[in-house]
Amino acid sequence: MYEHTWTVRFSDTDPFGIAHYPRIVDAIHKTSDMFMEELGYPYWEISQGHGFGLPLVEMDFEFENPLHGGDEVTIDLTPDPGTKSVRFEYVAHLEDAVAFSGYEQRVCAHTGGEGARELPEDLREAMAGYVD
Repeated sequence: MYEHTWTVRFSDTDPFGIAHYPRIVDAIHKTSDMFMEELGYPYWEISQGHGFGLPLVEMDFEFENPLHGGDEVTIDLTPDPGTKSVRFEYVAHLEDAVAFSGYEQRVCAHTGGEGARELPEDLREAMAGYVD
């Protein structure tokens, strides 16, 4: 599991002071971005240097408890690599409560629109240390 802490800022909230869902999605994307960078596969380099990308094809989240400005949210990401895709499972905690949980499904695709391809073995191995 990879862990990232997100501090909810005033600019992340709606007029009622509750974190607005697009800002939560931004925090989720930042978490996967930092995870891929830690693995040595930053999103901004994989299409150029490795000839593939990991475009988002599906996402689903349940929001269980509201978040407010100043909250320190721990976002846990657990990868579940498949043959031609990877699923990122997320659970976000605020103290002892779950704030939201869900997943992103990303397909491993050739650059240039050539369709899906196998997830590279070295990327799969890099993710192995984060799988529960």
